[in-house]
Amino acid sequence: MDLVLHLADEFLLDNVWAKMLPASRYSPICSATHAMALNQTITEADRLMACGAPGQEVSWLPRDNIIRQIISLYVITYIGIILLYFSCAGFSYYFLFNKDLKKHPLYLKNQVKLEIQSSLRAFPMLDLLTLPWFVLEVRGYSLAYDRWDEYGLWYLILSVPLFLVFTDACIYWVHRSEHHPRIYKYIHKPHHKWVVPTPFASHAFHPLDGYAQSLPYHIFPWIFPLNKLLFLALFGFVNIWSIMIHDSDMINNTGLEKYINGPAHHTLHHLYFTCNYGQYFTTCDRLCGSFREPQAEDDPLLEANGVPRPQRAKPTKSD
Repeated sequence: MDLVLHLADEFLLDNVWAKMLPASRYSPICSATHAMALNQTITEADRLMACGAPGQEVSWLPRDNIIRQIISLYVITYIGIILLYFSCAGFSYYFLFNKDLKKHPLYLKNQVKLEIQSSLRAFPMLDLLTLPWFVLEVRGYSLAYDRWDEYGLWYLILSVPLFLVFTDACIYWVHRSEHHPRIYKYIHKPHHKWVVPTPFASHAFHPLDGYAQSLPYHIFPWIFPLNKLLFLALFGFVNIWSIMIHDSDMINNTGLEKYINGPAHHTLHHLYFTCNYGQYFTTCDRLCGSFREPQAEDDPLLEANGVPRPQRAKPTKSD
């Protein structure tokens, strides 16, 4: 996030902070009443750094001030998730989501509106919970690194599948744990309100649910070095993936169903509750007995068109 923060400061936030908290008003170094007293101890370089060049206003809070960083990062994160959510979920809904699914008996009245409202309620708290990770990363406490060749080209390439495998395994157990009866009704049940989800349901969850399932992404660069630009790209990818797997599409017979946890697998998870907990891969589901391979007869479009759905797996108490 320090790359994003640097660009935001460079092109926008320096001016915003300078107008909100100008150094000329709040910094004694820049105050005319203190100029003579400080002249012997403050160098011209220090004065320029604190006050800016003549005619140029700077902020009393420098870029590396932690209070400024916290506020800036929260605003950037909130605006970022709003833009990504509405652009990607909107594109998926209007161009990929099959509107015939709205005829499904379990599709709720005004569901899209309800999904969006649930997401917008979740974002402020979710961003607040996520904020400490971004602040610590910006202040250099993680293993995220700048130069692409710092650990070699091969490590840079292999860090992508390592990231996906690590986070997928962690999310599997977080997600499956959220289906425990003592947790489910408090944390995860709001997300399963959408039995036939649209892409707008991707972020329509309890803030603690979204935060718990995002933890592996934040933990990874504290265990494994990860290029900062690559981390930013992967963080964007996982949010887009989450939107994509909520389009209720039952694509099957591609040959990848046994390995890749795609939209069809997650559609089955929303329909049957007790299968396909993985995020990207089916490995953990197959190893732990929770894998259900998508079949044509599972397609919710059939029930939307009046064909009875196959018998559900018996739900657990939490469902």
